[in-house]
Amino acid sequence: MKGVVLAGGLGTRLSPLTRVTNKHLLPVYNKPMIYYPIQTLVNAGIREILLVTGGNSAGDFLKLLGNGKEFGLRHLNYTYQEGEGGIADALRLAEYFADGEPVCVVLGDNLIERNILQAARAFREQKRGAKILLKEVKDPQRFGVPVLEGKHVVNIEEKPHNPRSPYAVTGIYFYDSAVFEIIKTLKPSGRGELEITDVNNAYIRAGQLTWDVLEGWWTDAGTIESLFSANQLVAETGANKME
Repeated sequence: MKGVVLAGGLGTRLSPLTRVTNKHLLPVYNKPMIYYPIQTLVNAGIREILLVTGGNSAGDFLKLLGNGKEFGLRHLNYTYQEGEGGIADALRLAEYFADGEPVCVVLGDNLIERNILQAARAFREQKRGAKILLKEVKDPQRFGVPVLEGKHVVNIEEKPHNPRSPYAVTGIYFYDSAVFEIIKTLKPSGRGELEITDVNNAYIRAGQLTWDVLEGWWTDAGTIESLFSANQLVAETGANKME
């Protein structure tokens, strides 16, 4: 399984902090934000990693990360997303890198307290389809929200005004190689983007999506409030623990 970190976008919700840099280069406590999703993949035993980024600060990732030596990697791959096409559009750029293998995708502003090792093992045994990780949150309307019937996710609603469950779909996804064919069938949403929720719903319709609840805390860091919270959480308890 290969890893993909999606770190593009303009980060407008973090303006003015992002006027001169990519949001994933902003600090979260004592490390740049981008360190955390890379470490999440490394802790899951994934050593082949692609970083998808864009914008005027794309070159700064290379200066910061190099070939990933700090993470015990021998090589780190990079690709460039032009424009603002959405998460699924960014993932589309990983098709050549994936080369038919399954991928674990982590959004660049997602931080976790512990690790995804168990979920990664379960997905390897699953062999096909997709797996998402859920987390109960206070404000699910900010995220994709799963509609649950028993142990099954029957639909995912994107940023619903009246969430039908207290769970958020975290920005950590496992996909087989069929994901790239699914992306090719997508049409832009009302926001003009290719939505990752549409990808997940395609797997649901095919009866090939499983889910787990993420252990420990989880947060994104895409708003001023969540960036502040992420700093507090990392300072108080640490992140990417292996125990």
